[in-house]
Amino acid sequence: MLRNNAGGHANHSLFWKGLKKGTTLQGDLKAAIERDFGSVDNFKAEFEKAAATRFGSGWAWLVLKGDKLAVVSTANQDSPLMGEAISGASGFPILGLDVWEHAYYLKFQNRRPDYIKEFWNVVNWDEAAARFAAKK
Repeated sequence: MLRNNAGGHANHSLFWKGLKKGTTLQGDLKAAIERDFGSVDNFKAEFEKAAATRFGSGWAWLVLKGDKLAVVSTANQDSPLMGEAISGASGFPILGLDVWEHAYYLKFQNRRPDYIKEFWNVVNWDEAAARFAAKK
């Protein structure tokens, strides 16, 4: 119970701070994404795939692992902060997307890929950049 409740609180706290219209991906975070994924479009495609293919409920994440960015996903309310042994993923979360049905069903019904595409319109890149800068 503690794992689900604490994970849910931590994940949603990061998620809500990560939403804001009108910000732009730039600076060190953009450069790191281009370095580690080849392009911003490649990163978005990998992130969207992780979110769309997460079976059942869970999360997609952009994480910092050492000095490299990576895309991972976790089930239920697990977080990469829990580590590989518990969540199957690790890293410091830079950006997270809730792919539980409650996050998108009222507007998108069963069209999770549409919800994921719309996410890019409300990403708070300033928050993501601050999280990245704090750990790099």
